[in-house]
Amino acid sequence: MSDLFSKIEEVTALHGIAGHEFQVRDYLRQAITPNVERVETDGLGGLFGIKDSPISKAPRIMVAAHMDEVGFMVSDIKLDGTLRAVAIGGWNPLVMSSQRFTLLTHSGEQVPIISGSTPPHLLRDNERQASLPKAADIIFDGGFTDKAEAESFGIIPGDIIVPDSKAILTANGKNVISKAWDNRYGILMVTELLENLRQEELTNTLIAGANVQEEVGLRGAHVSTAQFDPELFFAVDCSPAGDIYGDQGKIGEGILLRFYDPGHIMLRNMRDFLLTTAEEAGIKYQYYTAKGGTDAGAAHLQNKGIPSTTIGVCARYIHSHQALYNMDDFYQAQAFLQAIVKKLDRSTVDLIKQY
Repeated sequence: MSDLFSKIEEVTALHGIAGHEFQVRDYLRQAITPNVERVETDGLGGLFGIKDSPISKAPRIMVAAHMDEVGFMVSDIKLDGTLRAVAIGGWNPLVMSSQRFTLLTHSGEQVPIISGSTPPHLLRDNERQASLPKAADIIFDGGFTDKAEAESFGIIPGDIIVPDSKAILTANGKNVISKAWDNRYGILMVTELLENLRQEELTNTLIAGANVQEEVGLRGAHVSTAQFDPELFFAVDCSPAGDIYGDQGKIGEGILLRFYDPGHIMLRNMRDFLLTTAEEAGIKYQYYTAKGGTDAGAAHLQNKGIPSTTIGVCARYIHSHQALYNMDDFYQAQAFLQAIVKKLDRSTVDLIKQY
């Protein structure tokens, strides 16, 4: 078993949806504190380690993952003891039913539950037709006798529900199947970056950590960029692989040069810098046109404009219990991110910002 897979097991086992990222934040704080001068948080709970540069007027560079994964939040406890919930983050209706979940009560207890589905036997009536469920209609069931019994286990509206899924290796040993690679990939990227740069004297002040509430509208990035005021912003995030659908994003083919998404267009000078850096470092890369956004979409509009981009990899079947992704892609992304950070001195940052 590889050291990387062991770390993936640990980080993907953490639970944390938007607004309830405490497990991930505690993990991140413990992992990065020995490798930075100080750790700071913003008002929503984003957490960043600061590695100061001794160089005068060193540029401020922000590298940001996001802590939250997709999940649900209890909205109602029915008289029969079943639960209803609201989706936190984007879910494909086809993957919500008949799955195992963990409910975390407000006191921290973990309760096993499942999402219900209608058996085919009950669809034989001509008046019943199978249809795609809406999140609000999904029945979450912990096997409770009634509402009073559910409440006796400490369950109240506002408690969080996260996928129950264990990381495993594929048969060829190249890929991993787990929940939450979006965006525990980013969390692991940040911790590995700071550990590898611990003894490095950088030509920039590095601000590396993770935002909160990305999956519900890139909210944390607004706050953290306002607080830390970086000159450049690098989101570290995972995107959907389209390879099996004949689209862009192929696992095992390296990092994504994400030059466009609906909320962000990569600036020319940033693109040229990334391409040059990738070529010089021998990084495998692929061009990627994204259909969703990352924290770069929020960050680039802050503080009079912050040149931003995303250092990403792709995974199949994200926003579900079972994403499938390639471990070598992580190694490529980590080498790329380290090469980027090491090159960002004052003259290089000024060139990227030049118009």
